[in-house]
Amino acid sequence: MKGIISYGAYIPYNRLQRKKIGDFFNKPVFGGVKAVAGYDEDSVSMGVEAAIDCLQRMEHEKVDSIYFATVSASYREKGSIPTIAAALNLPNTIRGIEASTSLRSGTSAILAANETENTLVIASDSRTGAPTGQNEQWFGDGAASFLIGSGEDVIAHIIDSGTVQGEVITSWRSQSDPFTQNWEERLGSTVFLEQVKSNIVPFLEKNDVTADAIAKVMISGPGTRAHTAAARALGFKNEQIQDPLFDKVGAAGNAHAPMMIVSALEAAHPGDYLLTINFSEGLDFILFKVTAAIEQLPARKGVNGYLKIHSDKIAYSDYLKWRELIVTEPPRRPDIERPSAPALYRGYNQNLSFTGSKCRSCGIPQFPKQRVCVQCQQKDEMEDYRFVGQSAKVTTFTLDYLAASPAPPMIVAVIDFVNGGRIICEVTDCDPKEMKIGMNVEMTFRRLYEAGGINNYFWKARPIRQKESS
Repeated sequence: MKGIISYGAYIPYNRLQRKKIGDFFNKPVFGGVKAVAGYDEDSVSMGVEAAIDCLQRMEHEKVDSIYFATVSASYREKGSIPTIAAALNLPNTIRGIEASTSLRSGTSAILAANETENTLVIASDSRTGAPTGQNEQWFGDGAASFLIGSGEDVIAHIIDSGTVQGEVITSWRSQSDPFTQNWEERLGSTVFLEQVKSNIVPFLEKNDVTADAIAKVMISGPGTRAHTAAARALGFKNEQIQDPLFDKVGAAGNAHAPMMIVSALEAAHPGDYLLTINFSEGLDFILFKVTAAIEQLPARKGVNGYLKIHSDKIAYSDYLKWRELIVTEPPRRPDIERPSAPALYRGYNQNLSFTGSKCRSCGIPQFPKQRVCVQCQQKDEMEDYRFVGQSAKVTTFTLDYLAASPAPPMIVAVIDFVNGGRIICEVTDCDPKEMKIGMNVEMTFRRLYEAGGINNYFWKARPIRQKESS
């Protein structure tokens, strides 16, 4: 029976206090914070991070296909799966499907996953709401990932599922719209409740499951209160309603319902029933039953881990700059040249997967790949060596206030890997006051820059904080 074998999530380090938006515009706002993708993050980089969390201690060669769901793709016309597959060091023969435009693409991808294969489902979104609008407060950024398949390793079987198509215009963004538009919230809430009542009740009856038997119900619906109204209409108590993460993350688009699934699985016990309901021009609904295998799944950061590691110091002006919502004076430097397509192609596997070489004679890893070992000078005695996941420390660093950066100063460090190898790279998600020699860091997949419409991705270092490593 098909189900979830593993899960992972990613929430950006920066959280914008909504009161800062209110203070800027002198208007009432929602409480809490929203997760904000850094200037060097997008749906692809966040999706890679969630997938790394999902696939840890898993044999990557067993992944047969990737489904990537987002409404905030890096390109309007160019696939993202080749980049994701390379960053995850998956074989180039892997099959891929990219699902977009619908906020149900994440849950639909789970339903579409083939039972006879191991399918990596990634849902990731970074949406931008128009300043002063409700969406600006409401939207948050994040990603979730699942390995879907069958066998003894399944931690949550899909007992049954269903889909209802129901055309209704509640939220939309045309090809020319810079921001998502919304119809009056009452329309979406009314249609949502009608669809929930007419479909979920018979669905539960069909599976001989009552509301009392559900450990957690995860509902992603329109507005801030629709999920509560739907849960009560179905007979669920408050303690059965999974936290929708509105006050801590925001509405994360395609990642919203999947992130709630991850959060529920983090606290689930064998035998628990979990019900997911996701609304967007209809419904996707999935009934899971947690198995004993969940107790054997290695710990991962997941939603709860990333919630603990954050900074809410970001200024609203920084958020506006990162999203290019305000025009600022450009750096007094030559414009960044568009990345060379041939150069990107030649370094595709090495750079995106962060794979260097390791000398067979002396065992010293090196990046980039070398023919001659820097240690023992042996020639052509190299094998591929991936640096992602390797422990590393800061050997020395500099704070560059002159470099053109959306978040000055640029932190550049010499990173020594514990098992050998040294690189010079940027450090991200870090206050300059935190930097110190000997600090433990890990590698994170980021967008270095965009020029001429082309995104250039590579890896940066970020601190491993105490809560994160505990």
